Amino acid sequence: MARYIPPEQNKAGQILDIAVVVVAIFVALWLPLKLGLAGAAKSIDPLDAKTWDALGQNATMASIWEKLGYTPETAHDIIQNRFHYIIDWPTLIIMAIVLIAYFVFLFRASDKEYREVINEKFEDK
Repeated sequence: MARYIPPEQNKAGQILDIAVVVVAIFVALWLPLKLGLAGAAKSIDPLDAKTWDALGQNATMASIWEKLGYTPETAHDIIQNRFHYIIDWPTLIIMAIVLIAYFVFLFRASDKEYREVINEKFEDK
């Protein structure tokens, strides 16, 4: 029985594969930030009375803030900068469809290549 020798990819193909992967990683990390789908909190919950108590800070916390050079007025934006977790259903559904489509493609392509290898190796049996 002949030993299976897999096809070899040329250097240009390898470089193209690397470039595509690097661009895909960059886009996957950058695009959600650019579209405003990820990142820091979007809004600050304002308070009328800017005191340590109104900001929910106890005496120990207030003393640490003051050691860092903050007053209730200057610490207000930092403390009240909250993450608002809101599920964007259309985006979530689109993401799920894209992931499912990718995995269906991946499994079909893998199955096709697997069958080709088996046929090459055991075609005459």
